[in-house]
Amino acid sequence: ESQKINRLKVVLVENGKTGKWLAEQVGKNEATVSRWCSNKMQPSLDMLVKIAELLNVDCRDLLIQQK
Repeated sequence: ESQKINRLKVVLVENGKTGKWLAEQVGKNEATVSRWCSNKMQPSLDMLVKIAELLNVDCRDLLIQQK
């Protein structure tokens, strides 16, 4: 069971955006974005910052607060 670190999927849905849209914006393929969304892989910190800017959210909103 991989630890859920990011809330990317939730934030995309909240903003009415798709993984395909995000992939196009950041120049990655959809499979990569899909792995980020399912927490199989994590985007780099630089990429998280870029995604936050694209979605107009705080970078911290993309991360699940670890207890």
